[in-house]
Amino acid sequence: MAYREKVGWLTLVAMVVTFGPYFTLVALHTIPAAALPNVRQLVLFAISAIAQAVILTGGHLYLRHVSPEEARLPPDERERGIIHRSLSSAYYVLIAGMIVVGCMMPFNSSGWTLVNTALFMIVVAEAVRCAVMVASYRRQA
Repeated sequence: MAYREKVGWLTLVAMVVTFGPYFTLVALHTIPAAALPNVRQLVLFAISAIAQAVILTGGHLYLRHVSPEEARLPPDERERGIIHRSLSSAYYVLIAGMIVVGCMMPFNSSGWTLVNTALFMIVVAEAVRCAVMVASYRRQA
């Protein structure tokens, strides 16, 4: 498995483990609705973001320790193509999400609904980037 594919898997797993519970709790309305700033929701988001940072940092350190020479290699032409394809896919998802959040939702939503939808679309776009990257490496393997 290529180093960048491992990084893609690591990022996907970290996002599912950290932001999966966050968005589940938000969708189930387990956090009482309050005006901005809702400190409970901010704390929950901070815990998710910090947990993701810890998982990614530990994972990257482990991957660099296991295969240091592969981690230092610059991307070759095939990898640059995979990176370009994954970024292009994620960009379209992110733009579609931001159009929904910025152009459509302000007419019927406000506050944390807008914030969480924007955060969700950012996470989905990153997940699409990693999924396309992993799928591209798997297809070529």
